[in-house]
Amino acid sequence: MELVLYVHGRGGCPEEAAHYRPLFPNARVEGLEYRADTPWDAGRELRPAVEKRAEGFSRVTLIAVSIGAFFSMHAGLDDMICRAYFISPIVDMEKLIRSLMSRAGVTEDELRRRGTIPTSFGEVLSWEYLRWVREHPVRWNAPTRILWGRRDELTAYETVAAFAASHGADLTVMENGEHWFHTEEQMRFLDEWIRGGGALT
Repeated sequence: MELVLYVHGRGGCPEEAAHYRPLFPNARVEGLEYRADTPWDAGRELRPAVEKRAEGFSRVTLIAVSIGAFFSMHAGLDDMICRAYFISPIVDMEKLIRSLMSRAGVTEDELRRRGTIPTSFGEVLSWEYLRWVREHPVRWNAPTRILWGRRDELTAYETVAAFAASHGADLTVMENGEHWFHTEEQMRFLDEWIRGGGALT
């Protein structure tokens, strides 16, 4: 029997997994709860949770959204799953942090000196976080399909395309898609994209 595990993005919740149950009628679909907000804590939290839930299943599929995909990669889940679906994944956190620094007018030297810097747009910049992602590049080997929206404000096409190319992932672009897939049109596109991934093994 197949287990489908859903890892939500920022502000999401495990209950969102219910949306995917009709798309995997012959599998058990569960959402993973996690409280971590850093990749090092997420790794310690997610990997044991997946190991525990995967017991007794012949195959495990991962669906991960936004930073949930980033955390899943740093949790080293690729050796426990047979395939992954990434929706609007954060695939280059260093580039995203540097973009937020530029938006906030914060230099690297300033961030190093101060450690953390709150921004006017609600993000807190962290030197520890930036240093960690530089020292821990993503390693990911599971067969992966990526869904990305052309209007994604967090990850540029060049960034997600480079990741897909270097990791042998299949990339699908929705022209009217955003980082948060939520409209009726976007969710219909997402559902069809999932249904079309049955051959991914």
